[in-house]
Amino acid sequence: MSTGIISPPKQREPIVGKPIDRVDGRLKVMGAARYAAEIPQDNIAHAVLIQSTIAKGRIQNINTDEAEKAPGILAVLTHLNAPKLNLMKEGSIVKGKLGESFVPLQSDEVFYDGQHIGVVVAETLEQAKYAASLVRVSYEEEKPSIEIESESPKAYQPKQFFGSELQVQRGDVAKGFAEAQVKIEQTYTTPIEHHNPMESSASIAVWNGEQLTVYDATQWVIGTRNIVADALGIPEENVCIISHYVGGGFGCKGFTWWHTILAAVAARVVGRPVKLMVTRQQMFTSCGHRSRTIQQLAFGATRDGKLTAIKHVTTMQTAEVDEFIEPCGLTSIVFYDIPNLEVAHNLVRVNTGTPTAMRAPGEAPGMFALESALDELAYELGIDPVELRIINHADVHPHTGKPWSSKYLKECYQLGAERFGWSHRNPKPRSMRDSDYLIGWGMASATYPGLRSPASAKAQLFADGRVIVSSATHDLGTGTYTIMTQIVADVLGLGVERIEFKLGESSMPVAPVAGGSQSAASVAPAVQGAAQELRSRVIRLAIDDELSPLYGVAQEAISTENGRVFLNNEPSRGETYAELLQRNNLPIVEVEAIANTAASESQQGTDNKVVRICVGKDENSDMQQYAFQSFGAHFVEVRVHPRLGQVRVTRFVSAIDVGRILNHKTARSQILGGITFGLGMALMEETVLDQQSGRFVVRNLADYHVPVQADVSDIDVLFIDKPDPHISKMGVRGVGEIGITGVAAAVANAIYHATGKRIRELPITPDKLL
Repeated sequence: MSTGIISPPKQREPIVGKPIDRVDGRLKVMGAARYAAEIPQDNIAHAVLIQSTIAKGRIQNINTDEAEKAPGILAVLTHLNAPKLNLMKEGSIVKGKLGESFVPLQSDEVFYDGQHIGVVVAETLEQAKYAASLVRVSYEEEKPSIEIESESPKAYQPKQFFGSELQVQRGDVAKGFAEAQVKIEQTYTTPIEHHNPMESSASIAVWNGEQLTVYDATQWVIGTRNIVADALGIPEENVCIISHYVGGGFGCKGFTWWHTILAAVAARVVGRPVKLMVTRQQMFTSCGHRSRTIQQLAFGATRDGKLTAIKHVTTMQTAEVDEFIEPCGLTSIVFYDIPNLEVAHNLVRVNTGTPTAMRAPGEAPGMFALESALDELAYELGIDPVELRIINHADVHPHTGKPWSSKYLKECYQLGAERFGWSHRNPKPRSMRDSDYLIGWGMASATYPGLRSPASAKAQLFADGRVIVSSATHDLGTGTYTIMTQIVADVLGLGVERIEFKLGESSMPVAPVAGGSQSAASVAPAVQGAAQELRSRVIRLAIDDELSPLYGVAQEAISTENGRVFLNNEPSRGETYAELLQRNNLPIVEVEAIANTAASESQQGTDNKVVRICVGKDENSDMQQYAFQSFGAHFVEVRVHPRLGQVRVTRFVSAIDVGRILNHKTARSQILGGITFGLGMALMEETVLDQQSGRFVVRNLADYHVPVQADVSDIDVLFIDKPDPHISKMGVRGVGEIGITGVAAAVANAIYHATGKRIRELPITPDKLL
């Protein structure tokens, strides 16, 4: 028999920060998490892409007669019969952006090998593939432009990269080099690289009258909705993009690519749902790549190690039909305290598909050059590489003079060096050996901007005590489902099992692209704000309810924990959320919060449902007063076989400062992934482009080598875990991309220490060490 006495609730530790398991982990390991190509549809048809086999020219004739007679064929679309498509006039990182602005199937022009020139739709995938093989295309071929050179006469200077200036000077560079007692001037090159996520891109388009639903493998449901609506000439509210699970993206699913729009066109033409899957081979020409870069970098310094000048000039490729920039010099602008600087970026148009953002665009190749050159300077000066970096540490932003919102880079150097055992290093190259192997130790810095964008979230409390929070954000395997659930659990005092976080639908409250390492920093404050407002609503409901044990009590005297509202100094006096809502005949309590960087202060919406929170953009706001950047330090050990040129990475220590850590397990996983990505960049990843035909020679995972388990050994990740007090109340900066930055340089520096050979061209394959 119940006594009616309620035991005081136990004060629990915060869930945020704890390394809890992924809340979606069971679904994934059981195969129950459905990705874009796996959503079942009745009466579905299948589409395949026809792509050009030349890199430049015109289509003389495209014969589809045999294909149209093939079994199961429903439609063959080419430039001769495809519906007219629109082009968004001004794509942006806020509204939406096409991966490539050239509109396919609208003319006979061919600008690169692998360009979409047709779509075949059939009853089955096999029938569509067979019909596509029957399409006969003849071309008027021209010689493609492929090669780039640092002094190319075709080069031009772009002005900005999403608002960041690309041609930058400060001080007097000539004077800085004249004052230098030591100079280093070298050229560093990085190859074309491809993202190769585990899940290739795919779209399922379903029309219901004038309403279009697209299940898409995308990093940006809101941007894709806007682009698809614009291309098809229909209202944005008529389009819904759904992407609950994404099997990796690394940037190639950030912008909208034409296969998604063509799937919608095909579905409208045949009057049925259509699935279009981009094959692994087609991924190499359909969804972007990282540009090849040639970086000329010069340092000037005094004998005691103080940098007097830097000049960093990058030449890279872009497409004939569009422009994308790999802004390698941006890190040189912000990283070291150098009074005299010149940074320039040059673009050369070539006949390939349009490059796109790939994990840490600009920072990944840029830090390879910057940190390799600084290592060369350290050897020239006879100064320890860590010490040289500390000598030139930027205590404020070196270009704007703004204070950092928070910066613990020196602590990263110290923590990483201690864990690695850096003080035991013999600095002389080829001085460390184990049997037949040369041992090398190297290090490099890591960095990535601390970015944020406006984001929204909706929180709902149901009469059975469950909570659902939703936002149109994304989980690419990064752990978004989990960290947002943790935030809500802490605010509302609930177990994670009582909370469901929903994401990946464009009909949900607006969130930014899952790129630029900004999802956690942008969405977490919105989720926290929605949960806090929901908690306040429940408390006010209890205070205003004459039948509640908390009737008339001051709001600040009430706490919430374990799904209850109760009096602070008398915990037994209270009730559950479910009891409160059920007594008031409320099936649901709902609020929406907007973490809006354009709002100068917290504001209550007029409909009493929306609470606006967070920092502003006016002159007195934190976003204007501070510089936001994440930092880190990598330490690596390699073993090099001098006769075989074989390189093995045997130890890796990374110390990272990204503000507050929401979940140590998922954050560590992100850094591990970034480091692994960087090891591939350093040692094996390269897409070879045939200089005559303009075709990518490498088009599969058998030839495009990425690190596997045998290539990755002991990786130790350390977090500073100190909140950034100015980026948001949560103090969170992104962790998705900083892990890759500096890795290639650290490995190259370790290889130099092991062998005495300085390799300035990635990847560092065995032939370059023999």
